[in-house]
Amino acid sequence: MLAALFSLCFQQLLRADEASHPLPAAERKALLEEFQQRENLLDLRLKEDPKNVSLYSARGDARLFLGEFAGAVSDYEKMIALDPKLDVSHWRLGIAYYYVKKYDKAAHQFEIYHGYDNVDRENGIWRFMSQTRASGPKKARQGLLKYEKTDRPPYPWLYSLYAGKMKPEQVLAEIKKAGFDPRYEVRVRFHADLYLGIHYELAGNREKAIEHLRQATANAFGRATGTYMWQVARVHYNLLSAKKSSP
Repeated sequence: MLAALFSLCFQQLLRADEASHPLPAAERKALLEEFQQRENLLDLRLKEDPKNVSLYSARGDARLFLGEFAGAVSDYEKMIALDPKLDVSHWRLGIAYYYVKKYDKAAHQFEIYHGYDNVDRENGIWRFMSQTRASGPKKARQGLLKYEKTDRPPYPWLYSLYAGKMKPEQVLAEIKKAGFDPRYEVRVRFHADLYLGIHYELAGNREKAIEHLRQATANAFGRATGTYMWQVARVHYNLLSAKKSSP
């Protein structure tokens, strides 16, 4: 049954916005097969070592990258059950909660992470996203986390965007005006496109959201590094474009 379910999800992900998907079908197929194989291997290892926090962490990541969000939540929660000290720093659990639509739990997870790291505005954006889904943008904006220290670009500009103090085109203009080394600018643009896309999605502009999420997924920095957040961008793009193409 699980194999059949994976096969169905696999085909849906490969077909997601097929004509304009930023990744070739072969690359998407390879990614999904890699994470499925990783999940299968970790299943076996966890049978042998069922209290290994690192194994639950790795399987939770693989599951989230496959779009198996409930499974990711289960593994991330198991990490905390085994080692409660991990709770305060477990932002990945907040992301998994977001994708299973447990927005209040997601917002709480990002709120407690703020006590662990009060510089990371990316965390504040995810809390805003969660609160917007739970209670609407007005309440979310009123409850924005406060930051006093500086942060890596483009997050100060993106946070101003989510606070309603900047427009998307102003964020992009600030990136250009900064005169970053081209190799670094590619990295900055990845983060900008990811959260510009989500900003547009929350505002109800699906076309602009897909445009920016497509750019984030196609980003050379993201594809070369395969970071956690690039995987999130890829999965988010697949979800949104699949909704767009549904009858």
